[in-house]
Amino acid sequence: MDIKTVEIENPQGLNLIFGQSHFIKTVEDLYETLVGSAPSIRFGLAFCESSGPCLVRFAGNDPELVELANKNAAAIGCGHSFLIFLQEAFPINVLNAVKLVPEVCQIFCATANPVTVIVAENERGRGVLGVIDGDKSKGVETEQDIVERKSLLRRFGYKF
Repeated sequence: MDIKTVEIENPQGLNLIFGQSHFIKTVEDLYETLVGSAPSIRFGLAFCESSGPCLVRFAGNDPELVELANKNAAAIGCGHSFLIFLQEAFPINVLNAVKLVPEVCQIFCATANPVTVIVAENERGRGVLGVIDGDKSKGVETEQDIVERKSLLRRFGYKF
């Protein structure tokens, strides 16, 4: 078995959700979930089929985001993985709804950070071992960092 890493190409620092599901129906169900969760959301999603023709299946309402999702999903190439790029919404706005889609097995990350996917490959296929989401920790927050964190959450409207 070979262990590889695949960098998710995300030149605009978009929010993304990367996960795993179990059925081709995922594409349509995720599409319906996303458009129903945030009225102004723009997104592209891609799903790596792992049987039959083993195609990258896709949907979305923004052609550029769909293209970005397809390009990255094809590079990752791990069966039943899916990738969603978001604009006009944050993962927090849709993540619980995505997790409730019956085909979704797990979410590896939901972030705007740089993401590296750790992939195992053998003669039959590829699987996701995990992800590296962003940078490593540089220390423990100070009292000033706590004030800034709380201020940021209030600015975004998540706390009052």
